[in-house]
Amino acid sequence: MAFIDDIKRSYLQGSMLLRIIFINIGVFLLLHIVAIGALMMNLPGDKVLQWVEMPSDLWMLLKRPWTLVTYMFVHYGLLHILFNMLWLYWLGRIFMEFFSAKHLTGLYLLGGWGGALLYLLCANLLPYFTSHNQVFFLTGASASVVAIVVATAVYAPDYKIGLLFLGEVSIKWIAIVTVLISLMSMEGGNVGGNIAHIGGAVVGALFALRIKQGRDITRPLNAAIDSIVGLFNGRSWHLPKFKRPSYGKPSAQAERPSRAHRPADEVSEEELDVILGKIKAAGYDALTDEEKDKLFKASRRRTP
Repeated sequence: MAFIDDIKRSYLQGSMLLRIIFINIGVFLLLHIVAIGALMMNLPGDKVLQWVEMPSDLWMLLKRPWTLVTYMFVHYGLLHILFNMLWLYWLGRIFMEFFSAKHLTGLYLLGGWGGALLYLLCANLLPYFTSHNQVFFLTGASASVVAIVVATAVYAPDYKIGLLFLGEVSIKWIAIVTVLISLMSMEGGNVGGNIAHIGGAVVGALFALRIKQGRDITRPLNAAIDSIVGLFNGRSWHLPKFKRPSYGKPSAQAERPSRAHRPADEVSEEELDVILGKIKAAGYDALTDEEKDKLFKASRRRTP
């Protein structure tokens, strides 16, 4: 069918951001098809769908470990998925101005796991949950989306976003309001979901702060994903060397010479990438004297 072919083409040719959105929408539609089928067969549809939700009970989670991944792609309500995907698309595009597709994938997963970890800790330790004597289930991409929002805001806090009726607003205020809403919404219900949002926010802030220090917390996860994909592509299993992309530029780069073969005063591509990203986020004046010196050396080395 032409319609199906168009969807396949859009998925294969789209960015990683669009692919993640496509996966969420596809899972949403599939779950509703399953629910309708269960209803027609007079089966408990909610019990079937719980196999992709993440349970708060640790023993049940041990028997359903895949839910640590599937839960962050699961939405039931139309408004739930609509809000999350619009939020992901809007802020995800800004995130991609500074980072690569691999960063987006890695942070989406790590943010979801950060939210899941905080949720599990609270659900098994706090009296609010333990007094109910029942199993709670976590669903939705909210923790992952909040991680991306906060990471962008911490990395480029003064990035301006045009808002209807408000004009241009710094993205840091968007992130602050998002976190505050999650905290205040705990009184009105969905306590577990809002706790997961806070966990995602912590991971997003950690990612941005470590990137500013020249470290990438998504690197081990992306290396593992590359290796698993390599298995299916027929390549031998190994943890590939990670190449940090330059922010705001194409991520593909040529092989760099090892540190041992570079002159002592030569600036590495990794160091230059971090400096350029810092300039884009906060301006040249935000650089330290050492970083300015490195930038000068790099520009002199590239001058013909």
